[in-house]
This record gives sequence, structure tokens and C-alpha cells, in this order.
Amino acid sequence: MSNTASTNRKAFRDYVVLETLECGIELKGGEVKSIRDGRMNLEDSFARIDKGEMSVYNIHISPYTQASYMNVEPTRVRKLLLHKRQIIRLMGKVTQKGLTLVPLKLYFNERGFAKIELGLCKGKKLFDKREDIKRREVDLTMRRAMRNVRK
Repeated sequence: MSNTASTNRKAFRDYVVLETLECGIELKGGEVKSIRDGRMNLEDSFARIDKGEMSVYNIHISPYTQASYMNVEPTRVRKLLLHKRQIIRLMGKVTQKGLTLVPLKLYFNERGFAKIELGLCKGKKLFDKREDIKRREVDLTMRRAMRNVRK
């Protein structure tokens, strides 16, 4: 029963998602209200481990107009909330296998806390993207054919 605020559709097009992980995000008050209004963008965002802490970059959250002077920079670096053990495990996978951490969606859980679904991803090659497009077209034509048969 989660309330999705934003999804990163570009990530599913450009990457193969190997594993997902839910983590909290450190936000200011005005940012939470902007997210609830749907005034944010996950495109081109990524996560990185610096000095034993996980941070997310390039998430654009528009300033909340009623917050006036309490607003912060829209694309500031935000800290992700994970256990130390999870960070160490992810650091090993990212450095050894050359994988990337990409935010897939941002949502509010049942308790009202903002959560990010982080994906451990591997970049798609051009031929992989073409293969996906062909598969989608075949599925679409099969659905159309089945619909025509039923009529």
C-alpha cells in the first residue's frame, strides 16, 4: 500500500536491473511537500558511496512555494539511510562488477516516510535495447491478434 511519487522510466530503458533495495532518504520539510505535490524528477539521478555513506545525486525537487526562505537547492546531494552492513555489501558489488546504483522510484510507505527504491544495475548495450523493442512489438501484435479473434 505505497503511494508512488515518481518513477525513473529512463532507468528501465537504459539499464538491466539486477537487484532492488529500499532505503530511506534525508529530506527537509519543504522537499517533502514538493514530493507530495509530484514536483520532482528522478531522470539522470544516481547514487554513490563516499566515505562510508550513501548519497544520491541529481534528484531535482522543485522548491515549495509556501516554504519561502526555508527552501534548499533543488538538486542538492541527499543522504540515503542504510545500515552499515548493506553499504559494505553494495560497495563490494559496485567496485568489483562495475555496476551502478540507480534510483528507480520514490514513494511514501504506509507510515508516511519517503523511501527510494534503489536498483543495482548494469548498463544495456544498443543491441539489448533493440531486442527489447522487438519483443514489445511482438507482444503488441499478439495482443491485437487475440483481441480480433475474440470479436
